[in-house]
Parts: sequence; structure tokens; C-alpha cells
Amino acid sequence: MSEPFHSGRDFAVALDEADPLREFRAEFHVPKRDDGEEEIYFAGNSLGLLPRRTRRYVDDELDKWSRLAVKAHFSGPDPWMPYHELLAPATARLVGALPTEVVTMNSLTVNLHLMMATFYRPTRERFRVLVEDHAFPSDDYAVESHVASRGFDPASAVVRLRPPDGGPAITTEEIAEALAREGDSIALVLLPGVQYYTGQAFDPEAITRLAHEKGCVAGFDLAHAAGNVPLRLHDANVDFAVWCTYKYLNGGPGSVGGCFVHERHGRNGDLPRLAGWWGHDKETRFRMRPGFRPIPGAEGWQLSNPPILSLAAIRASLEIFESAGGIGPLREKSIRLTGYLEWLLRREAGDRVEIFTPSEPGRRGCQLSLRVKPGSIPGRTVFERIEAAGVTCDWRDPDVIRVAPVPLYNRFEEVHRFVGILRAAIR
Repeated sequence: MSEPFHSGRDFAVALDEADPLREFRAEFHVPKRDDGEEEIYFAGNSLGLLPRRTRRYVDDELDKWSRLAVKAHFSGPDPWMPYHELLAPATARLVGALPTEVVTMNSLTVNLHLMMATFYRPTRERFRVLVEDHAFPSDDYAVESHVASRGFDPASAVVRLRPPDGGPAITTEEIAEALAREGDSIALVLLPGVQYYTGQAFDPEAITRLAHEKGCVAGFDLAHAAGNVPLRLHDANVDFAVWCTYKYLNGGPGSVGGCFVHERHGRNGDLPRLAGWWGHDKETRFRMRPGFRPIPGAEGWQLSNPPILSLAAIRASLEIFESAGGIGPLREKSIRLTGYLEWLLRREAGDRVEIFTPSEPGRRGCQLSLRVKPGSIPGRTVFERIEAAGVTCDWRDPDVIRVAPVPLYNRFEEVHRFVGILRAAIR
């Protein structure tokens, strides 16, 4: 790699001292080991850390509940009725969208079902859905259930894209070849922004262009991309996207998900959808009359009033992203932080550990997926040893350790210590 890294701890400490984002670690609660020392937390790809300001944001809403009760929907600071609108500008900046194209609502899988109800419109000739092999299970279940509900057999209607060489990564060229071969029968291309298992980042702009050229709708699951890599959903002409907020967006366990609908669709009130009260025209919502009139934009896909306490927690985290300058500075640090991790792993443990996340920074986020090479200690044993040594990362069956140094709160010195712990666990 071109980055002039060095293996000594002093080098890692110097990188931290020169890091313009170093102060943001203090914004988060870092879990501690039994001895009181902070653990190495490399699991932000599963659950982001708790921002310190979240408690104040949530307490503010609890206080309003106690003082105003139902009147807090319309009274006091930041009334609940339009509260979700407070999150739209910062969310839009993170995913490269217009504020009217995003909404924080439901959960990722609920939003995926809502999007497929609108954008998966199969015909006898065009009914298939293109997904990546080893897609996240809930995406698989959602796709298969929609296909079956429209009268098609998932075994033939779900096209699973596999790398021809048996490797973990899928290139844009391979997607193009699949669409050239199968595209006339594909109604929907549904791929991740970052693949959860391999850590590979996809190119939504190129994929959307290829999908549209073949007459397919392009949708994305951004669970591992939102808050991790730069996104340009509006300019990329993506049809829809969904994501969760409890990973890189630090919204808390089970926090409300996010959804993007391109403005060209958001302005089309005639699109079929599964409608709910909260998506109805704001001016006439409380007249309680039949006849659904969708709000223009992504808000028109809302079902019910959102959980305010969860929105308050997400809002607290989004404020930190804004203070850090958005995804640009964070991505710059992330490339170097993960690059340093890769360099150290290859130097210190390359004979025992395989990195099967793509090496090119543009083809990955902050996560590296590792596999202990055959003939060494079993990978599960290595994972248990590093966990016992004060590292929290992630295990995925059958043999993958996922490591995600997050630029908002992780340090270069932690990367250095982690590689030493891993090397000791293997040897």
C-alpha cells in the first residue's frame, strides 16, 4: 500500500495526536472491562456506541411528556407532531439526498416491504429480483415473501449473484454481465451499499445506471453504508433505499430506520403503496375522512406516528455528524484508519489471517472481514481469545471475524493494540 505506515506504537500515537477528529471520542460512552480500562470496541457495524448527549435529548422528551402529556404534540419546544422533520436535513446530507427524499420511520425491513409494495411490480415476462448471494437474511426473507405473494416461485424468481471465481467480491462488471444476460426478466435490482459479510462497498450510481438501461428498478439496503461511506442517492438516480440507524448512526438498539425515495417518485401520488395515516396530507390528516392523499416526497410512505424517544436519540447522533463536518472528513479518516489496520494485519499476521474484504479503499467501508487460515487455531477459538483480552468485534458463521474501526470514536492506537492481541491469540 502507498500509505507510509510504521509498525511501532509511537507511530500510532502520533497519528492520533494529529487526528483532527480525535476529540469526538469523548462524545461517546466506551464500554469498560472488569479492570476499569476501556475495551477496544470494533463492533460499530453491529451497534454504534451511545453518544453522551443522547441522554439529554431523550430526557428532554420525557420531561415534555411529564409536563405536557398529549399537548406536547403541538406545544413547547420541538413539538412531537412534526418532530421527524427535524432529522431530515442532516439525514439527507449523509446519504446525498434532498430533505424531501428522506424520512426516518419504521425499521429497515418494514421500509423494505413498503418499498417493494410500490416498486416491485412484476409482470409475466419481468418478475425476477436480483440480489447478491449471501444477502442479509431479512432482505432474503422480504424478497422471497414478496415474490411468493405475487404468485411466483422464489426458486426461479430470485436471481442470486455469485462471483464466478468463487471469491467474496462481486464486481460492477459482473453485475453488468448478469443484467445483460438476465435483465429482460428482472423487475428489481436490490443490492447493498456495503455487504454485511464481506465488507465490500458497491457502486450505487453505476449499478442504477445499468439497471435502468435494462428497464429495472434499482433499490439499495444501506444498513452498513449509511454513516460509513459517502452516498449520492439523488444524483445517482437511485429509485429507493432503506437503512437502519443503530449501526454507524448510533441511534440505539432497535432504533427507527431510514428511507429514501427519489423525488421523481415522491411527486407521483398515483404510485401504488401500502398507505397509513401518517403519510396522509398534513393539512387534512385530522379531518379523519376516507380517501388517502399522500404527502409529496418520502413522507408519503409513512404509516404511523413515530416513536419520539427513538427519534430524539437519532437526532443527538446526527448532531455529532454535523459537528464533525459530515461524511467527508470521517471518510478521510476511515480510509487511513482501516488502511492502517490492513497494513498491520498483513505485516504481523499475514501468514495466519486472510483478509477477504477488497483492498482498494473505494471498494470497502471501515470494516475488514477476516478468516483464520486453515491449519491454524480454529477461528472461533481466536475470536474467543481476543474477546477475553478486551476486544469487542463480531463473529459470523461459519468462520468470519468482522472488525470495524469507526472514525468517530476509534483510534489508531487501538488498531495497534488489536493487532498485537490478535497475533498473540493465533500464535
